Amino acid sequence: MEVFYTTTGVSTGDGRSGSAALADGTLELELSLPGQGAGANPEQLFALGYAACFHSALKFVAGKAGEALDGSMVSATVGIGRDGDVYGLEVALHATLPGVGEDDAHALLEAAHQICPYSRATRGNIPVALTVG
Repeated sequence: MEVFYTTTGVSTGDGRSGSAALADGTLELELSLPGQGAGANPEQLFALGYAACFHSALKFVAGKAGEALDGSMVSATVGIGRDGDVYGLEVALHATLPGVGEDDAHALLEAAHQICPYSRATRGNIPVALTVG
């Protein structure tokens, strides 16, 4: 792989109850356990990143297919829970594609899922559901 960008995140304090910042100083967040404080948590950050990355992949494949995705939106819902003795994640990606027929929308989602770096990284590791509406 030819890397064209890197970034470094740094966690301090007590992990999920500490803080996290980008090494370049552009973002710093207080963290808290899900539902146990005002801070963000890693699942929220993953949801934001996955939604943005998948939306870019979706717009890319749509452009190649001649589809304009004006007003499109992608949400990523990330769940965490017990998976035996450890914790696991699941993701539900939902796209809103105004003006695109349901069959075409599903085809675009499947195509984006093949090229999105987050989808590629999670494939075979966590369940990812795709819906459109």
